[in-house]
Amino acid sequence: QLQLVESGGGLVRPGESLRLSCAASGFNLEENSITWFRQAPGKEREPVSCIGFSGGFTHYPAFAFDEGRFSVSKDNAKNTAFLQMTDLKSEDTAVYYCAIHGTDGRRCAKGAKDDYWGQGTQVTVSS
Repeated sequence: QLQLVESGGGLVRPGESLRLSCAASGFNLEENSITWFRQAPGKEREPVSCIGFSGGFTHYPAFAFDEGRFSVSKDNAKNTAFLQMTDLKSEDTAVYYCAIHGTDGRRCAKGAKDDYWGQGTQVTVSS
């Protein structure tokens, strides 16, 4: 069964950290890239970062690379990818999803309906 399950979200205060996990079943992360997306209230879903099957990265504007607050990684042995978020801000409040490209798992997912999606995990940053 092909399945992605996110976990690790929650309610945190500004400046705190969270590590999100994306556990993949039926996928081999040595052959598939994982893309993290987020959807804030009232906004469209946007990509955050993609960790490639070979370990390379593609970061998108939401990753805010210059701020150095986010990082992505994966554990192939556990078939799990991670999104580490530090110094969280209220604007990071969103549902976070992981996805695999629907027709070519080596590519980063583009947010298409036929991509494979997890159910999402809520991240709320509030004082």
